[in-house]
Amino acid sequence: MELPKQIDALFRENSELAKSITEQIHKLAPIVSKEIDREKIKIMNFCGSHEWVTTHYGLRALMPETVELIPGPGCPVCVTPSSDIENVIKLAMEGYTVYTFGDVFKLPTVKHYKKDEVGSLAAARALGADVRIVYSFVDAIEDAKKSGKPSVFFGIGFETTTPSYAVLFEKEKVPKNLLFYSSLKLTAPAAEFAVRLHKSKGLVPVSGVIGPGHVSSIIGAISWDFFPREYKIPAVVTGFEPIDVLAGVLKILQDLHSGEITYTNLEYKRVVKYQGNVFAQVEINKVFKPVDAIWRGIGSIPKSGLDLREEYSMYNAREQLGIKEKPWDYDLPPGCRCNEVTLGIAYPTDCPMFMKACTPARPWGPCMVSMEGACAVWARFGSTERITKIVSEVK
Repeated sequence: MELPKQIDALFRENSELAKSITEQIHKLAPIVSKEIDREKIKIMNFCGSHEWVTTHYGLRALMPETVELIPGPGCPVCVTPSSDIENVIKLAMEGYTVYTFGDVFKLPTVKHYKKDEVGSLAAARALGADVRIVYSFVDAIEDAKKSGKPSVFFGIGFETTTPSYAVLFEKEKVPKNLLFYSSLKLTAPAAEFAVRLHKSKGLVPVSGVIGPGHVSSIIGAISWDFFPREYKIPAVVTGFEPIDVLAGVLKILQDLHSGEITYTNLEYKRVVKYQGNVFAQVEINKVFKPVDAIWRGIGSIPKSGLDLREEYSMYNAREQLGIKEKPWDYDLPPGCRCNEVTLGIAYPTDCPMFMKACTPARPWGPCMVSMEGACAVWARFGSTERITKIVSEVK
């Protein structure tokens, strides 16, 4: 059997294993709930793909009442501030070729360009701006070389995509006519911010975290050790199949029960190393530096973003084009609760706009735009019929 099929058979299609893990979760959860004196054992994920798995396979329906699985800040598109999109739209309308990824194309802004109906890069292109969707930074580089036009790449993403930018800068592959507008984000500072926020607001504290598999393949499971060591919160990095996530939940409960909370557990060993990808980390640090960054609807989080180092300032769109960072203004449209969804304070269905004024076809808020956004995931895969079918198969 080929390896992908073996993985599917073990981590996706093995209903007996899923049933066994679920039974252990149900057995242990009420015991742990009493031991830590909490009605709810709140477990937060920090990856849009984990939220997709949790929702698509109905994993919440498999949990006992005492276990709550909540989405956290795991969607880079959702947290891209409106001011960054507005700045890039302005450049596009003023004649620059703008390169961007497809899920950024429809991101809505709060303020419109010159009060016209230009509230997204899609709207800018409809009015004649040269906005080009690319699959990678390499595609933008090749196209910019051919065109020779003044161009800007709108760089978004977490640590997963950052090495693909860094290597090309470090190897001097980026043409001088292509500037880089960084809206890159770092996952761990936002994760810590979200967990601390739950406690400071008097909400049920987060009892465990599921670390993002893709991000951790770069930064390593070690990057989440601050949760067990400083906060005594169990952390586990899992893969992206339903049994991966179930195993992660069980491991968190086992750690809470034993009280042995000292380091991050690594369930996703088939991809992630404890130290991560050291080569990628070195490349990132050569080219980028940590900076304070604005997260949409949330505000500035210290050292949660990346921008080009001084050695690469000739490519920095902000510096070269004199774009000044403005004080943050609340940047969600009226009625939108994307910030609360991103921080795990609310579920998508708590938002009055969800599947009414805000749908995947006509997104009102940023969490409905990207496939990694919790609202988009719930809109597409939160079907009661599908969940009922999956639960019946496992039970």
